[in-house]
Amino acid sequence: MFRPVKLFAALLKWPMWPLLKYKVVPEQPVAELALDTSSPLFYICTTESAADLAAIRRICAKLALPDPNDNVSLNGSMHPRTLFLEKPHTLLVKRGKTTALAQGQALLQAHLADPALNAQLVPVSLLWGRAPGKENSIKGLIGEAHAPNWLAKLLIVLLSGRHSLVRFSRPVSLQQMAAQFGSDEQTAHKLLRMSRFHFYRQRLAANGPKLANRPQLFNALLAAPALKKAIDDEAKAKRIPVKAARQEAHKLLLEIAADYRASTLRVGDRVLRWLWHKLYTGIKVNNADMLRDLAQKGHEIVYIPCHRSHMDYLLLSYVIYQQGLAPPHIAAGINLNFWPAGTIFRRGGAFFIRRSFSGNKLYSAVFREYLCQLFSKGYSIKYYTEGGRSRTGRLLQPKTGMLAMTLQSMLRGIERPVTLVPVYLGYEHVMEVNTYLRELKGSGKQKESAWGVIKAIRNLRDYGYGYVNFGEPVTLNNYLNQHVPDWKQDIDALEVQKPQWLNPVVAQLADNMMQRINQAAALNSINLIALCLLATDKHTLTRTELEQQIDFYLALQRAAPYHGQMTLPQEPAAQLVEHALSLQKVQQHSDSFGQLISLTDNNAILLSYYRNNVLHLFMLPAIIASSILHQRDISQQQLNIVVQQLYPLLQQELFLSINTVEAYCSSILQHLVAGGLVEQDGDSYRAPTQHSTGYFMLSLLANNAEHTLQRYAMVLQLIENQGPQSRADLEKHSHELAQRLLSLHGITAPEYYDKQLFSTLLNALKDNGYTQTDEQSRVSATAQLHQLKDTISCLLRNEVLQSIHSIIPTRAA
Repeated sequence: MFRPVKLFAALLKWPMWPLLKYKVVPEQPVAELALDTSSPLFYICTTESAADLAAIRRICAKLALPDPNDNVSLNGSMHPRTLFLEKPHTLLVKRGKTTALAQGQALLQAHLADPALNAQLVPVSLLWGRAPGKENSIKGLIGEAHAPNWLAKLLIVLLSGRHSLVRFSRPVSLQQMAAQFGSDEQTAHKLLRMSRFHFYRQRLAANGPKLANRPQLFNALLAAPALKKAIDDEAKAKRIPVKAARQEAHKLLLEIAADYRASTLRVGDRVLRWLWHKLYTGIKVNNADMLRDLAQKGHEIVYIPCHRSHMDYLLLSYVIYQQGLAPPHIAAGINLNFWPAGTIFRRGGAFFIRRSFSGNKLYSAVFREYLCQLFSKGYSIKYYTEGGRSRTGRLLQPKTGMLAMTLQSMLRGIERPVTLVPVYLGYEHVMEVNTYLRELKGSGKQKESAWGVIKAIRNLRDYGYGYVNFGEPVTLNNYLNQHVPDWKQDIDALEVQKPQWLNPVVAQLADNMMQRINQAAALNSINLIALCLLATDKHTLTRTELEQQIDFYLALQRAAPYHGQMTLPQEPAAQLVEHALSLQKVQQHSDSFGQLISLTDNNAILLSYYRNNVLHLFMLPAIIASSILHQRDISQQQLNIVVQQLYPLLQQELFLSINTVEAYCSSILQHLVAGGLVEQDGDSYRAPTQHSTGYFMLSLLANNAEHTLQRYAMVLQLIENQGPQSRADLEKHSHELAQRLLSLHGITAPEYYDKQLFSTLLNALKDNGYTQTDEQSRVSATAQLHQLKDTISCLLRNEVLQSIHSIIPTRAA
């Protein structure tokens, strides 16, 4: 028995108090793991160590969990509450075995004897520090051993005790195990074997694989067959010695490769904890338990977040680290490799990537080989498929290069399953948002520098909440099995493969990931208020009207949710408005009739960014509302036709993903009718009287689609009235017309400055048969375009249509 260990653990309670600082995952294990505290509870741990037992006792006491030192009575027999898998190493003599096997068998026998018993066995993993260690390191013999001797353990506690991680896992039902497998010694062995593997996986997920020696890693990469061939080709193409080409490849590795260091992570954890407390009211994380399950199952995780801000790099890595997982290696733009941030980022796991690989075959080969090496060694990876930060708040069209290289790495024969995890990042304030509109208007992108970082730090203030929502993952092995059943035939461990199916599958997968990011959107006080106030002409509502509209939007998403992964605020509308006032995002005025909430002209432009983060959640409801407002009576069948016509265009621009559009629209209609915003007469729907509250709320909802429909109407008018023209001219004229409308109607939407949106629309029109290209590569209308133009015209205000019709004939002349 381990009675001396219990005694020593009790003696260590106070001496260890200042040496132990820990992070518990999950934070509330009783609630999150559904622990039944009324049933007998047992713990299973890795090492029979007094220091481990003292630490776990302290943690359990804080969490109101039973004391690991206690004994538990089952059927009149006393059983130690804690099982240890192995004894620590010793300095001189051979270490013995623990009593875990006998304890486990006794517990199983007790449950067979009394089927009414239902004790829970909870795995508790204690990691002293989060250092992964290095390959072929002497430290593995002392400080990084899994069951160190007492001297090494003393050093570990002194050096790493304040960076500990404690992980509680889902309990094992001993009653179920005994009933299924019995209580013989073989079953007890199986229980312990499963536990050892479980703890190994947890340790690997939390710390990551051991770090390679950097010079050795570079030498291995330079010796890889694919890279050796690229070096030879470079030497022949440039007529230089192979040695010189090899040196150039080595320079590229120095430019690209991360220099991951555990010490940087420890310091970064402290700095970022201070920074988030300074910057944000709080960080809200959703669906993180899915991540831990994937890591526990041994998946190679690739994080694919949206890109709103430079804060994304820090925030997501911090959240992952706080969830008890190893931070990923991060693909960062080469523009961030400036002193001193570049060195810090590199040591935190960032590897740097140029904006374009075109024309540089050696760089492409070096980068691809480095990425493949990261996958083969088991490091998690994070990259942004958008390529850069969104200046409008909408998701950008994805760049497919990193995804293609991920699939090519799989074709080198990665044994573990590779899983893509979409991540929605949301903010109530984006630090760079003031510069985004200037960049859209044509001012040059401001270069990142140390001085820019210092200026940003000087302006730190409360930016509200940050949101990190992990979306529905895609396991690439399953995805390829479904879409390319014979993909494994293209696996080649030595050569980089680019099979014919690669490009179309990658393009489809990229769109799928963007859709999944949008499915995990987070509604918050700022984007909800932006949706409401920007839908009014003067950007002003009474406080009562604003709260009423917010409540309606939240009720709409509960009754007809866009997707189950999205998150809604739990606070009432009045509290959300107060929060926005405290962040100085809106203004409040009072008169004898009550309170008014409004936006300044500058804030109206800035808040359009936050509205665009979640506009996709309300676009189809807004289209339905517009259809009902502009028709005296409209049937559900007619509404479905309108939505079906517009959905392909909206889907491509906003990355919509709805399983059954008709059913979704039907649920929206039912909620609008139930809320009094729409009147139903049989199969006919109409707007309520114009002076009613329902009509006013319906018009606010409809106005959320107005800017999108205006852009569509502009482009369709240009295509139909100006005749065949080149793609470049069409994009240019669309952008110029948008600027004219901005001036004529006081439109403040930044997306009118975004040329990429017009390009996306032209692609969608071509893909859906509304335009065609002639022999001179000129774009012209098809027969279906006129019908689409008429549908959109019926959803717009007359004054906007008049402006479009008056401008375009003049240009054509």
